[in-house]
Amino acid sequence: MREYEFYQVDVFTSERFSGNPLVVVPDADDLTSREMKMIAAEMSVPQTAFVIPPSIEGSLYKMRILTPTTELPFTGHPAIGAHWVMAELGRVSLEEPVTTVRYEQSVGLLTADFHVKDGRLDHIMLEQCPPVFLAVLKDVRELARGLGVNADEITGTGRPTQVVSTGMPQLMVPMRSLAAVQRLDASEMSLSSLSKVLSSLGSNFIHVFTTETGKPGVTVHARGFGHFVGIPEDPVTGNANGALGAYLVQNGIIPINEPTVRYIAEQGSEIQRPGTLMVEVDHDYGRPRMVRVGGQVVQVMKGTFMI
Repeated sequence: MREYEFYQVDVFTSERFSGNPLVVVPDADDLTSREMKMIAAEMSVPQTAFVIPPSIEGSLYKMRILTPTTELPFTGHPAIGAHWVMAELGRVSLEEPVTTVRYEQSVGLLTADFHVKDGRLDHIMLEQCPPVFLAVLKDVRELARGLGVNADEITGTGRPTQVVSTGMPQLMVPMRSLAAVQRLDASEMSLSSLSKVLSSLGSNFIHVFTTETGKPGVTVHARGFGHFVGIPEDPVTGNANGALGAYLVQNGIIPINEPTVRYIAEQGSEIQRPGTLMVEVDHDYGRPRMVRVGGQVVQVMKGTFMI
């Protein structure tokens, strides 16, 4: 019998039982891929992060990220949550105001900035892969059927429905109003229609958004649907919101008066898991070149599982 400590945290929030839940296994060195899959399925949270020794020079550690059904090459909230746990365990030496760490996901070597205030970790900003703009969906009728909305809720924005990747290709779907986004119901969507659309575009995740928001100081309201990776609705999605930041800058949807665009995104309120993210987009005259997404983390529980 082998025992492993795990920590459950909520990411993109400072309040327990909100944001995006995550399980972190900080010492997963000798777990096999099969065991990781079984653990991720057992935990019943959107994603589980396993921290293992690095494989690239200059990396502090490597993370493998699994949903209940599949392994993902790159993610946002699991990396932020895992970094926070490793810092709390003393595995990262923190110095004010910012400590920068190089670490790995399956896509390769990445950077995370630990922002420290008054001797405590305040928030973490995660570098994503350089943005890549992929297929544009010209005819949104099948997508609208899959989502259960009228097509003009999408086309009426005048904005493209496009796959964008900052580590994983995800379909950005603009909608006209906050009310339209709030009415979406993951349990009532047509998976056959969504599968047809996503498979034609080479993506497996849908990120719906509107610039009509529920709180002052927030720029975008979003929802993320990942039926085909075992996450019918993701509470607060770091990776997709990073891709969305690049999309917003590329299409001139938000002001680009400074070399780095900064704004707040909100997600998760429709499923009683509200959270907020900080998004930063470095750009050259409106051409995005680097994206960072970050936020706070709060611990909910810790425990031990046995294999």
